[in-house]
Amino acid sequence: MDTYLDTERLALRHFTADDADLLIELDSDPQVMRYLSGGEPTPPEIVRERYLPNILAGYQKWGGNLGLFAAHEKAGGAFVGWFILRPAPQGPLDEVELGYRLRRAAWGNGYATEGSRALLGKAFTELGVRRVWAETMTVNRASRNIMEKLGMTLTETTPVPDDMAMIEGAEHGGVLYEITKEQWARR
Repeated sequence: MDTYLDTERLALRHFTADDADLLIELDSDPQVMRYLSGGEPTPPEIVRERYLPNILAGYQKWGGNLGLFAAHEKAGGAFVGWFILRPAPQGPLDEVELGYRLRRAAWGNGYATEGSRALLGKAFTELGVRRVWAETMTVNRASRNIMEKLGMTLTETTPVPDDMAMIEGAEHGGVLYEITKEQWARR
């Protein structure tokens, strides 16, 4: 496995063209997809024909430094989920989004915090990033707790996109958290 980033318990790597089944399995769990699609699975053909090719193209676009990264447990190699560190579609490379989607079996083990903390360190010390942001639904308290543990600050509330209006809690909107390189250095 070509490791992008190691933490104490996780190894993050680039996805490959052979990883569609990992993404399909992850996106087929209604609880994992609760705040993303209302629990509806991502159709396998969308993963194979759109999502995975876009992930692989991102590595080319950003020189392998940014994108979506598969996370595996170091002990045993089990797929845990993924982490994201990438700019907005037309955004500057020094402002990137942080995110994560983990298998339910990995919830509650501190993996989201551990992987995200390591990505913040890499972003600010190696990749020239000056600002990292993350979004979630207002009602997604578990994800918000992780952002707060990372030292990120709630900076604004956002409307939920129209295609997510049917999700439980959508009427409460979303939240945007961020942390700057200076804030990270002072933590």
